[in-house]
Amino acid sequence: MVTEQALVRTTGLSKRYGHLAALTDVSLRIDGGEIFGYLGPNGAGKTTTLRLLMGMIRATSGSATVLGLDAWRDSVEIHRRVGYLQGEAALYDRLTGRQHISYFCHLRGADDQASALKLAARLDLDLDQAARTLSKGNRQKIAVVLALMSAPELLILDEPTTGLDPLVQQEFHALLREHTGRGGSVLLSSHVLDEVQRVADRIGVVRSGRLIAVERLEELRRKSLHHITARFTAPVTADAFGRLPDVRDMRLTGQLLTCTAPQSALNALLKEVARHDVVDFECAEAELEETFLTYYGAGGRDAA
Repeated sequence: MVTEQALVRTTGLSKRYGHLAALTDVSLRIDGGEIFGYLGPNGAGKTTTLRLLMGMIRATSGSATVLGLDAWRDSVEIHRRVGYLQGEAALYDRLTGRQHISYFCHLRGADDQASALKLAARLDLDLDQAARTLSKGNRQKIAVVLALMSAPELLILDEPTTGLDPLVQQEFHALLREHTGRGGSVLLSSHVLDEVQRVADRIGVVRSGRLIAVERLEELRRKSLHHITARFTAPVTADAFGRLPDVRDMRLTGQLLTCTAPQSALNALLKEVARHDVVDFECAEAELEETFLTYYGAGGRDAA
């Protein structure tokens, strides 16, 4: 489901701290019913983007709207309507999970207790312990419950599965899919492709404060790399394969050919292989993370 009104829209969004560019000219759109994975290495500018959207910091230039509201001017209304989970769970150490829920219900002026209790049960969360006694994973569960319990139209989540064990992560991903099934949207920031590829419909790749790519997951998978090994009855020359487009890491050693190629290049490669007498042939699809890093690189630590 895609809405006519973008739930999140940024145009030329930038943030500088003196001479340091934390974010530069980021333009993106997130529609209803989708999970948008915001990927990049730690320090690439992901958290800066989310804080700008939530009106916690003011943009140096550019604009951002959330639910049709100005991210800076209308931040109070945005906070009321958006489920936000920051990178480090900020809880009151002396309050239990149950007390956190009551407090947040009071702040919102809505009774979301029943929804919160259902979420806590699904995440296997004990609500009767003080936050200061909880592990990082259980503190994160409380933060997840607080973000989701009001069933907001939009969720903005910064590294939401930090500290969660694999079974709880699966349940959390199911909750996100249920959320988008009702027409809601999710902006999920992560530095782990493996997590994002399980749930996201589209991904944006940010590096050094710049949005360098936006793609649908299905398109990235169509670019998926394949590792090719072919053994021939007689030596072949590099000239025979040198003209093939998009083939990477080509090595010819006597009768043995090894290379890497995206799915789109396989047909031409196979036709060329078939022109020679083949003894053995192997084609194995690479992990999506390898494909991702090949196209977009690992990046490095830059802005906060």
